[in-house]
Amino acid sequence: MNTVSGTRLNTQLRTFLLLAGLTGLLVVIGGLLFKGPGLILFALFAIVMNFAAYWWSDKMALKMSRAEPLDEADDPRLFAIVRDLAQRAELPMPRLYLIPQEQPNAFATGRNEHHAAVAVTAGLRRHMPEDQLAGVLAHELAHIKNRDILIQSVGAMIAGVISGIANWLQFSFLFGGGDDNDSPLGFVGVIATMILAPLAATLLQLAVSRQREFLADATGARFLGRPEPLADALETLSRGTEVFPMKVNPAAEALFIVNPLRGSSMAGLFATHPPLEERVRRLRALVV
Repeated sequence: MNTVSGTRLNTQLRTFLLLAGLTGLLVVIGGLLFKGPGLILFALFAIVMNFAAYWWSDKMALKMSRAEPLDEADDPRLFAIVRDLAQRAELPMPRLYLIPQEQPNAFATGRNEHHAAVAVTAGLRRHMPEDQLAGVLAHELAHIKNRDILIQSVGAMIAGVISGIANWLQFSFLFGGGDDNDSPLGFVGVIATMILAPLAATLLQLAVSRQREFLADATGARFLGRPEPLADALETLSRGTEVFPMKVNPAAEALFIVNPLRGSSMAGLFATHPPLEERVRRLRALVV
C-alpha cells in the first residue's frame, strides 16, 4: 500500500508538471508567433485554457471520441458489472458512454470521482468475454480511484488545442500566411511551431502516461481479487487493435486502455502507453 500511495503522490507531481509544461508550451508558441498585444492575448488564452480544461476537459474527451451517453435500459449487464466494481472500489457509480467503434477499447474521464465517466466501444461489448470485460472496467475505475482521470482529460484537451494550432498554422502558411510580420521569428517561427508543438505536447503527455497505466493495472487487479482477467483482456485488446482500425482524434490516444491508433506512435520514446507485453508480465507476476 505504501508503494501505491507513493506512486499516487508521484502521479500528482507529474500532473502539476504536465499542466505547467503544456501551459508553458502555449506561451512559447505565442512568443514565436506574436509580439506585443498578440503575445499578451496568447498568454491570457493559456490561462483560460487551464480553467476550461479543469471544468470541461471530460466533455471534450468524450466529444473527441464521439461517445454517446448510455442508459441502464440500453445495457443493464454493463451497468451491473460497473456498479459491482464501483462498490468494491468504494466509488460512486460513474456515468457510462458508448463509442460507436468496432475496436474493443475503453477510457475513463472526469475531474474527480464524483464527476467521472467511463466510455466503452461497441466492439468491447461485442468481442470481449465477460470476465475480461470486468478486467477492463476495473482498470478504468482504478484510474478514477487513483485520481488521475483529470490529468488524462486535461492532457488530451490541451494537446488537442496545440495540435489544432499547428494545423491552423500549416493551413494559413500554405495559403499565404507565411510572411506575417507580427511573428518575431517569421518563417522560422511558423515552421518550428508546426513541427515541434505537437511533438512537445506528446512528449509531455507520455511523461505521465506510462507509470499511470502500470498503477491502474495493479489497482484494477486488486478490485477484481486476481490479475488474470485484466492480463487476458490486455492480450485480447492488443489483437483487437490489429483487426479493427479505429478513428479517433490523435490527441485522445493516451486516454484509452490500449493505444487505439495502430502504428501511430514510434516505439519506445514516443509511445504514450507502456509495452503491452510488460503490462501483462507485471500483472501475471502480481500477488493480490
